[in-house]
Amino acid sequence: MSSKLEKLENNVATLEITVSAEKLEEGIAKAYIKNAKKFNLPGFRKGKAPRKLIEKYYGEGVFYEDAINEVCPEAYNEAIKEHDLHPVDRPSIDIIDIESGKGIVFKAEVTVKPEVQLGEYKGIEVEKKEYNVTDEDVAKELEILRNKNARIIDVTDRPVKMGDITTIDFKGFVDGEQFEGGTAENYKLEIGSGQFIPGFEDQLVGATIGNEVDVNVTFPEDYRAEELAGKPAVFKVTVKEIKEKELLPLDDEFAKDTSEFDTLEELKEDIRKKKTEEAERLAKHEYENNVIKKVVENAQVDIPEVMIDNQVEAMLDDFDYQLRYQGLDLDTYIKYMNINYDELKETYKETARDRVKTQLVLEAVTKAENIAVTDEELEEEINKTAKMYNQDAEKFRKSLKERDIEYIKEGLEVQKTIDFLVKNSVAK
Repeated sequence: MSSKLEKLENNVATLEITVSAEKLEEGIAKAYIKNAKKFNLPGFRKGKAPRKLIEKYYGEGVFYEDAINEVCPEAYNEAIKEHDLHPVDRPSIDIIDIESGKGIVFKAEVTVKPEVQLGEYKGIEVEKKEYNVTDEDVAKELEILRNKNARIIDVTDRPVKMGDITTIDFKGFVDGEQFEGGTAENYKLEIGSGQFIPGFEDQLVGATIGNEVDVNVTFPEDYRAEELAGKPAVFKVTVKEIKEKELLPLDDEFAKDTSEFDTLEELKEDIRKKKTEEAERLAKHEYENNVIKKVVENAQVDIPEVMIDNQVEAMLDDFDYQLRYQGLDLDTYIKYMNINYDELKETYKETARDRVKTQLVLEAVTKAENIAVTDEELEEEINKTAKMYNQDAEKFRKSLKERDIEYIKEGLEVQKTIDFLVKNSVAK
């Protein structure tokens, strides 16, 4: 195999590849073995006709198509490695010449990863935020814990008040007509939760069990159902049940009942410690992201459209996977949102472009700084992953495919690159 490379515009490379006569002969021989049973020649049992007779009867090129499929992919992959190209899409193949005894000449045109022109990426100044945990933060966390452990008791001697948990029936009307999706029975609604459109919950304050209340609201202009957006509506609501939360007092008994601690002060200190650790993780994550963002902004790269399209498809696959956990799928979501697939793809394009550029720039930094993952680091990460899944490290290692190991290695490489950029940045 021999090849010549020509780089065209827009990150397109054209390879002219020559496959030897010997390789073509091997491909034809395999094609004959694969297809011999398809041919029925006079005087021969089906599948027993000699190759030369089949070629004479059906034409010399009878096995060329299968031979091309046999030998050209291998030759293409060799040429890609030879010229250190990194394709981001499937190639288009054009056969220039093929002849038994001479070989094959074909052209492969493919979009490749673009070259990145790195800007300043060491010594860049980035603002670093500090998140301090206050007494108010601790108090809010305690209130969440109180609500989580509150007793729910029935209320029969008063009307609805803010904070109550109600059970309601309702029917919605627009222009005097009941509309689809605006009706429910035995619906659990916490008053003040903001679960319903603005104004709905407030108007239930003061309602009593068994009495019907007219709730007048206007749907937001950006409401998901276009036929209702911006329109006034009336909901006829009947409160069937009222419950209220009875919060426990904040004292040492509360700490004993809701945690592993004996005193309220110990519980508060634990909350403060955990909130501080959480704040430090947030600050670290934000700083890393801001460093990466600035490095990416400083770089220049012409991204092929196919890379953005592939990223969009990957993001939509992830979204579809998440929807299925909720009992939906992408097609149902598209119908619900009243959009088509192309419109949904368009909403992802800008984010996809940013992700692709970030990936390419980080790869360029990795290459420029000769950042690599050692065998020891890879083994340590595999062991950590096994522990995370509560599996024996050795068994887990054996269960991994080559691509799995490469994926873990790539993740480590990216993190080492990010760590390098953060270490070489200046916090202000």
